[in-house]
Amino acid sequence: MPAKVVAVCVSEQKGERKKPVPEVLVRENHGIVGDAHAGDWHRQISLLALESIKKMQAKGLDVTAGDFAENITTEGIDLPSLPIGTKLVIGETLNEVTQIGKECHTRCAIYHQAGDCVMPREGIFVKVLRGGLVKVNDSIEIVSADVAN
Repeated sequence: MPAKVVAVCVSEQKGERKKPVPEVLVRENHGIVGDAHAGDWHRQISLLALESIKKMQAKGLDVTAGDFAENITTEGIDLPSLPIGTKLVIGETLNEVTQIGKECHTRCAIYHQAGDCVMPREGIFVKVLRGGLVKVNDSIEIVSADVAN
């Protein structure tokens, strides 16, 4: 199965679940226009696999795309296995993987419900090298897996 976007999500504030939208405009060196996490830093867009969300659903949680504050929910790609520096074409955009997982300083609501959260281990972050539109059902293609030195 080819890798694809199953949801694109945004939020106006940090620290809240993101809401799915049909498409987003992504700006180079910024991230998703109108999203709280966009800006001039290395974590402009976050990605989490639907397969990871399904792990949490299997634990009995009522969660869906955006509930882990991810911008792009993917399917058919093993995100945490991608080396830092991997380049991904997502819709019209070109992105570079900058971080795998994250430290969770404050335990989120999901962690308190389930005693676990997949985003710190299985979510990834990218910076935007070329902007454009990203929408549901867009393909995701690995164009380079060169490890940055």
